Amino acid sequence: MLVTHEHLELYRTTKKFVEDELNPHVDEWEAAGIWPAREVLKKMGDLGLLGVTKPAEFGGMGLDYSYEVMFAQALGNCTCGGIPMGIGVQTDMATPALARFGSAELKREYLAPAIAGDVCVSIAVSEAGAGSDVAGVKTFARKEGGDYVIDGSKMWITNGTQSDWACMLVNTSEGKPHLNKSLIIVPMDAKGIDRRTKLDKLGMRSSDTAMIFLDGVRVPQRNLVGQEGMGFMYQMMQFQEERLFGAATGIDGLFNLIQQTIDYTGQRQAFGQSILDNQYVHFRLAELRTEVEAVKALVYQTTQEYISGKHTPEHIAMLASMCKLKIGRVSREVTDALMQFWGGQGYMWENPVARAYRDTRLVSIGGGADEIMLGIICKAMGILPSKKKFEARRAAESKAAA
Repeated sequence: MLVTHEHLELYRTTKKFVEDELNPHVDEWEAAGIWPAREVLKKMGDLGLLGVTKPAEFGGMGLDYSYEVMFAQALGNCTCGGIPMGIGVQTDMATPALARFGSAELKREYLAPAIAGDVCVSIAVSEAGAGSDVAGVKTFARKEGGDYVIDGSKMWITNGTQSDWACMLVNTSEGKPHLNKSLIIVPMDAKGIDRRTKLDKLGMRSSDTAMIFLDGVRVPQRNLVGQEGMGFMYQMMQFQEERLFGAATGIDGLFNLIQQTIDYTGQRQAFGQSILDNQYVHFRLAELRTEVEAVKALVYQTTQEYISGKHTPEHIAMLASMCKLKIGRVSREVTDALMQFWGGQGYMWENPVARAYRDTRLVSIGGGADEIMLGIICKAMGILPSKKKFEARRAAESKAAA
């Protein structure tokens, strides 16, 4: 990815916002278990940071996705994971399908305020029985008059206790699971919505996460995003950007933790020398830095190939899945190793490495677990056994056994 002066200016603006407006309050918001989303998002909207890739006619910058990657990387300087995640839901999960496929009327009503930071929004896909298996969602919307009437529930919804609307994946027919789903913009103040259940998470403490129950919730049919029955496909399309965003967000935070550990171990004395002077320690830190640099290179490569438009969707999906897989695993490796070098101090709840240890564990679970990423990669490589092959082999084995 070619990083231009314009990329760097966006990076600097975002990083300064993180350092001035977010980091001084992180401890407070982590303890409270919620961040003041509307307040923060409005400040970001005023800076133009919430619509980097969104259409200019609705308040965005209209730039290519390489700029969003720089924005995400700069967000990674936040000293917790929950706030960048909440912001990323607004910019890269709840609004991309609306921006691409929504009607002009829907964009004016819902997208423009999200870009301006006048509202907080959520993406509502997962359910208690359908996390990585998106096709397994059960929430159903039936037509009645000019409305959709929605019944069901959604689980692990980021920004869920304070969002103004959610882009929700629901079943709109009884057809095949990949062809019966639609994305609908659901106002969160609609009658029949209960989102009082705030979930108590291991990490990402400053991000409010809700379980949402829907009982006869009426939404105008004009709130449909794009075409009915295309929701699953729309969701799959935007997963690539979501995974790139998440991977980019993780880079700078790991760099910062490594540097903090260098500073700490350089000062900490044991057996007549600093901890850093032990060969294992400084060699291991060098290995960890190399791993993070490798992830950064993969993210930049994937971004360049994505924006070039020269590659198949399958190829981009493979690379984006590699980015997500690698940042999740490297984050686990780095935070675990660094905690060891901090000793007892690293085991304290508010230690930066301990916080990152908790926060980054989600990366290998949310937005598609590691195992899903591996399946996507294997499929692109042509080495994933098909269901038909598996069934034929099992039938042959059964016949031979008989």
